[in-house]
Amino acid sequence: MLSKDIISSMLPDTLVEVYKVTDSTNTRAIKLSEETEKTVLAVSEEQTQGRGRQGKSFYSPAGGGVYFSLVIRPDGELNDIVFVTSAAAVAVAKTIEEMTGLEPKIKWVNDIYIDGKKVCGILVQSVIQGGKVRGVCIGIGVNISTEDFPEELCGRAGSLGKEIDRNIFVARVCEKLIQFGANISDRSYLNYYRKNSCVIGKDIKYYENNIEHFARAIGIDDNANLIVNEDGEIKNLSSGEITVRL
Repeated sequence: MLSKDIISSMLPDTLVEVYKVTDSTNTRAIKLSEETEKTVLAVSEEQTQGRGRQGKSFYSPAGGGVYFSLVIRPDGELNDIVFVTSAAAVAVAKTIEEMTGLEPKIKWVNDIYIDGKKVCGILVQSVIQGGKVRGVCIGIGVNISTEDFPEELCGRAGSLGKEIDRNIFVARVCEKLIQFGANISDRSYLNYYRKNSCVIGKDIKYYENNIEHFARAIGIDDNANLIVNEDGEIKNLSSGEITVRL
């Protein structure tokens, strides 16, 4: 059971709200952030309108996972949201590893896989107030024990398969992200990102201007871009969706 008191005790400088069910934790967190300058966290046991990247929905059933959104207000200029996205992937993967002993892999930019199946999705949004960027909302959904997935997700989605204390899990991920927000110039987290990539060395497919491209992923640069070799030409991808070719 999610507990506002437990999570708040671990994140004393954060405004925490816990829901049994909500539409979208990103929506709730952004709304709460309009009323305070503090870091804001919205956590729910179920979402009815969970959102993924590129307008997709995120399956968020009760009992099987945990869904939370953290609004941080990073110090300094945040020129590229891909830094936050990759840092969030590392925070989640590290926490899974610490609490379960599993070996999560990161699919660029921000999906977490275990045994070839996606167990976590991340959606990062800029928080705009008064026409200015006032923070970043990091939405995270993790399948912990979900077994029954919609037909379109069967074979692709999975779960941790190990029960964990969800309050501690949420707090530990947020601790890492708050620390990142306090020093966004520190890119040392990219070492873990590279080490645990499930993309580097693989043939991939991606789209650019609605045109299909095929390339080989060869690395992650210091800006968290994906370095690919496409017919001998080296390119750096800063955003987009990729498919690993089997």
